[in-house]
Amino acid sequence: MWLFSKDERKEIWDEAIQWPIGDIEAADKIRNICRSAGDSAERIGGLAGPADNKKPNNKKPDRNKDDTERYQRAAKTAMEIAMKISDDLMRDAAVREIVELCLKANDTRTARILFRAIHAVSIREAVLSEHPDLRQ
Repeated sequence: MWLFSKDERKEIWDEAIQWPIGDIEAADKIRNICRSAGDSAERIGGLAGPADNKKPNNKKPDRNKDDTERYQRAAKTAMEIAMKISDDLMRDAAVREIVELCLKANDTRTARILFRAIHAVSIREAVLSEHPDLRQ
């Protein structure tokens, strides 16, 4: 059990991928990565509020650093996998998952860049209906 062991927890995005994998497997891997990193993304996304951490012995900065690194590794791996998906619609659906992850982390710059890579009109409209601030 990872909770009691001294080894660090192995994340889904740290696992080696046996290439070549199909588009469906790649999209599923991206979906799993984004869902696994969603909790860290939400925690760092909530940091945009007031930053009054004046308590002594506050362990929050270490946790925030860990969550930030976890989110960044997950997003990077998901983007690398998405670039190798050959089916346009499948890739757009996978990129949508990554955009959602970025928005949870309040990383709107990356989300906007990725949003521009979505070419399927139906997926673009669905993302815009949920996040109209990406329209800019």
